[in-house]
Amino acid sequence: MAIRPVILYPDPRLKVVCPAVEAIDDATRAVAQNLLDTMDAGPPRTVGIAAPQIGASTRVVLVDTSRSPKHPGGHGLLALVNPRVIASEGDQFFREGCLSIPDYTANIRRRRSVTVEALTLDGEAMRVDAEGFEAVVLQHEIDHLDGILFLDRVSNVKTDLFQRKVR
Repeated sequence: MAIRPVILYPDPRLKVVCPAVEAIDDATRAVAQNLLDTMDAGPPRTVGIAAPQIGASTRVVLVDTSRSPKHPGGHGLLALVNPRVIASEGDQFFREGCLSIPDYTANIRRRRSVTVEALTLDGEAMRVDAEGFEAVVLQHEIDHLDGILFLDRVSNVKTDLFQRKVR
């Protein structure tokens, strides 16, 4: 399909709550493929992307934490349609970044483990149990579908928000 430009903060499209996918069709699969192409073309440690980040207001995310050299493991590439967290427990802090906010990272409190229900691109129901880094990435990407950015979850801007180092 195509590599799409990543929408950057403060673009208002990042703050929109995406409607549910009513029927998985070629358009839904095209969004997923565009997400994958864009993720593949991004920085090498890109582990997740959500449809609103490429200008598509639909509930589709891709997550692949196996791309992270610091946090190997996880379920591999997940293409999730209408994902939602149905259970969670524990707390953890993680340093998060985002393709849509490339100049900053932040320490964010997230749930340590989550159970996510979603549909596959074939319309099959699926459930993902994740913990640690993969749980964080799932929560981060699902937040995008609800118009929530990691900046919205920063507890203390003075101590928890960091400007990225220029490389």
